[in-house]
Amino acid sequence: MSQYKWPYENEIGLEEHLECDVLVLGGGLAGTFAAIAAARRGKSVILVEKGTTARAGSAGSGFDHWESACTNPGSKIKPKEMAEAYINEQDHYSNGIAHYIECREGWDRLLDIESFGGKIRDTEDEFAGADFRDEKTKLMYAYDYTNRYTLRVWGTGYKPALYNECKRLGVKILDRTEATSLLTRKEGSQIIGVGACCMDVHTGKFYTISARATILAMSRPARVWLFNPDLPGLCEFRPLNSIGSGHAMGYRAGMEFTMMEKSVRGEFSAAGRSYPPYSTGNNHNTWYGATMVDARGVEVPYLDRDGNELKTVRERFHPAPGQKFFLKGGVIDEPKYEYRGPETMSWPELAKRGYKLPLYADLSRMPEMERKAIWGMMVGNEGRTKIPVLQYYTEKGFDPEKHMMQSYGTGWQSANFLGQERQLFGAPGGVITDWNLMTNIQGIFAAGDQLYAMDCGGAASATGYYAGRKAAQYAGDHELYPYSKEQASEEKERLLAPLTNQGSMGWKELNFAISKCMQNYCAEIKCEELLKEGLDLLNTFSRDYVPQLHCENPHDLMRTHEVLDILEVSKMILEACRMRKSSSAPLCFQRSDYPEMDPQEDRKFITIRQVDGKAVRGEMPHDYYGDVEKMYEKYNQDYINGEAKQYYE
Repeated sequence: MSQYKWPYENEIGLEEHLECDVLVLGGGLAGTFAAIAAARRGKSVILVEKGTTARAGSAGSGFDHWESACTNPGSKIKPKEMAEAYINEQDHYSNGIAHYIECREGWDRLLDIESFGGKIRDTEDEFAGADFRDEKTKLMYAYDYTNRYTLRVWGTGYKPALYNECKRLGVKILDRTEATSLLTRKEGSQIIGVGACCMDVHTGKFYTISARATILAMSRPARVWLFNPDLPGLCEFRPLNSIGSGHAMGYRAGMEFTMMEKSVRGEFSAAGRSYPPYSTGNNHNTWYGATMVDARGVEVPYLDRDGNELKTVRERFHPAPGQKFFLKGGVIDEPKYEYRGPETMSWPELAKRGYKLPLYADLSRMPEMERKAIWGMMVGNEGRTKIPVLQYYTEKGFDPEKHMMQSYGTGWQSANFLGQERQLFGAPGGVITDWNLMTNIQGIFAAGDQLYAMDCGGAASATGYYAGRKAAQYAGDHELYPYSKEQASEEKERLLAPLTNQGSMGWKELNFAISKCMQNYCAEIKCEELLKEGLDLLNTFSRDYVPQLHCENPHDLMRTHEVLDILEVSKMILEACRMRKSSSAPLCFQRSDYPEMDPQEDRKFITIRQVDGKAVRGEMPHDYYGDVEKMYEKYNQDYINGEAKQYYE
């Protein structure tokens, strides 16, 4: 028994019912923008956030660039060009709806942030004269300096600015409150969303919230393959409480997902196996363009699209002759030939040429403005890097004008990942929607990392605002349905069970067990026997371990609920892997029992939803969303001819 007294009021067993037009679950970029959009349209809005909205979500501590702002005054790339480049880059396993919304409305959302007090321009002229700065607008560009569709930004102040705007608009914010399940009703075969159940993570108070429309704006899954019970939170790039509860809630309610079988670069969490992202020298994303040298101090060359060696630092940031633009940043880490940006050579090629490990980033060999942009502006604003990387390293004596920083592994990675750890980072699986960003459950919308194949902050912001205005429109046309008290009562009983269970298992033990199961049975190479063994083991955890979970306060109760959601998501992933009966290069998906790679009949989205406790397979063609520009304009004439005009006057 702990010697410390729980500092918050005990409200376990108490209930409160709330009502609103639009309910937003998740207070990150997508959730706050969704709440703002709905509130601007005169709707009553409740926003539920497990942490504190002012700093919640993956962008809570900041971010350094705003990708695909194709309508900013300096951009030479049209939204359709960029969205289709993303789609082609990802071999059509891509969210064309979300990408086009990002490219079409991302700049609008950045201007919103500026109006809320966020900094998007070099107003102090710190970078005056730099190749990446526009002298008229004082905007700062990243990656492709010719086409200027991605901006460098001062993202550390954006979440507080969005929080203040939510408060100004009258959004009711329930901080330190976890959303745990969706309230639904059925009319024939149609499931309708009518609200959600939530719990205060400090006091244990239980909420039921009725809403005309609900928006899921929670995080992608995490802690599925990687978890170290001795170091919770210390090895996570994203916040520890961002674990994919929205995926679990949606799956339990019958929501449809896609690409949950996809294996990608890594959970961006190393569970003690590597360094914090962007704390080691590399040439990726925040560090893009950094000069790399080998163990002897010999510079590693950059190549253009055509394989030509680039002689100057400036050339790294401009397309090759005849190349319109290149993709870099966000989800594009291994670009295809025709859209490839200047990349360093692969390690096998470098080894053939005599280069020696380890590699280092040597910013001292770069022009002053480029050095300051990386070590200062970008490292100073990227998520979870301002204090532990920029500040601490500087305090310990690191000087980018004199010192090099080692790059561990043979590329940009902070460390090498095992094959089974390459999951859930770049463009992972998630909810599939229509052009209103509404799910297959009527009245429930999705945005940000809740969507499949999502990337970074600009996309989360744009899709969040878009979902907010669509949900507001829906709420205006629909009544407030009553919720099932029986459904709510069952959820309350489920949530409170670990407080009275007589077992002795803690949430860390179960999380670690799930991770080991997924490492063993859903590894880099999959087969039916392994996947079934994994499912059997997870079902054993549900039957034998879940009743043993015990905790003594609402905080540990919240962590326990998270692990139950991780367990649900893990089962969904295993089921989705069983559904794809072939291997796939774009999905980084290998099956030893189905080795045929990307057969024509399997080049489609395989969907998964739960019906009466069983996983049900569906499918959608890659081009189900149609021509992205035409479909966007079909569904958004009110925005195009109304609100959007203010951003371009």
